[in-house]
Formats: sequence, structure tokens, C-alpha cells
Amino acid sequence: MAEMNWPSQLENGELLSSAEAAAFDVLVTSDQNIKHQQNLLGRSLGLVVLGSNIWPIVRSYEREIAENVDASKPGSYAFVEMLLPAKTRKRPLKL
Repeated sequence: MAEMNWPSQLENGELLSSAEAAAFDVLVTSDQNIKHQQNLLGRSLGLVVLGSNIWPIVRSYEREIAENVDASKPGSYAFVEMLLPAKTRKRPLKL
């Protein structure tokens, strides 16, 4: 694992620029708004966006994530749809 000496907080544009400067080919993120906040045209890296940031869910999509990373091209965007578990309904307390 490479040690990156980046500031602890980077805005999206700074993050993309820092990743490009470090010669990243692809950036994987769970920030689903990044597509609407940043212009990917002309970028030298691809973007893979995850449908969740909950580790047990993300881990179960390892194959799909890897496939999208492998298929990534400069300026590309891919979204990995992730099904979230159904919320269980709490039964009302009977008094």
C-alpha cells in the first residue's frame, strides 16, 4: 500500500487533481454526487462510484467493483448499483 501525503480533507476537484498528479488510473468513491459536481471530460483517470459506503455491502460487490475498475478509461464514469438491505419495520408497542 502506498502512503499518500495528501491533506486530510480535499474537495472533490482537489481530490481528482491530486489523484491525477499521483498517476492514478481510476478513483473509486462512494460520493454519488461527484458526477454532478465535477466535469470528467478531459480527465486522465476514470471514476467508479459505489452505490453504498457500508462495508459489509461494499465487500459483497467485490467482483462488480473490480470489473468496473478494470474497464475504466480516462474520463469514464461507472456506477456500481448496490442493493441495500430492507429496513425492518418495528412493531408498535401494545399498551
